[in-house]
Amino acid sequence: ALKRGIVNLEAHVRNVQKFGVPVVVALNRFTSDSDEELKTVLDAAKGWGARAALSEVWEKGGAGGEAVANEILAILEEKKAAFKPLYDVAKPIKEKIEIIAREIYGAAGVDYTAAADKNIAQCDAMGLSNTPVCIAKTQYSFSDDPTKLGRPTGFRITIRDVYPSAGAGFVVALAGDIMTMPGLPKVPAAESIRVLPDGTIEGLF
Repeated sequence: ALKRGIVNLEAHVRNVQKFGVPVVVALNRFTSDSDEELKTVLDAAKGWGARAALSEVWEKGGAGGEAVANEILAILEEKKAAFKPLYDVAKPIKEKIEIIAREIYGAAGVDYTAAADKNIAQCDAMGLSNTPVCIAKTQYSFSDDPTKLGRPTGFRITIRDVYPSAGAGFVVALAGDIMTMPGLPKVPAAESIRVLPDGTIEGLF
């Protein structure tokens, strides 16, 4: 099961590497894990060009996180990060969606409902075509089908709706059966809330 599922972790590591930044895999250790299983994951991660270490914070507290922290410090000292975005935000909304679907999810293509097409045109009319795209979909799969586990291939993603999150500065594309929570504006209300010396709270309303 571990060897079948590890392709999922590999896909995540490869995706982060596409942004030009180094990767540290923090492997949570539980009492049910065998040394062989832990070694399999750590060796695989290093084989993909990532750093990897055991995280035993749940058992040892802060001391259990030192191995991961040391790997992060080593990366910072190397100064090899060269971040680059996945796409140019000036590209059309559909093109940005399709780049994410192909490069991050591994999809063969993208389909759009009539509602999605209509709302993409509306976003363009509102001047939001030059903003980043956030795709909301199931967390259980790289596809929009939660039953497709591991690293599925050859699938297509269906964008059923698109709407602007203008305050946050991006466009949201809904893939498959997914619910979203309200987004925050660029300046959350929390930034105006403060507690005075006498305990009075200002800025709640």
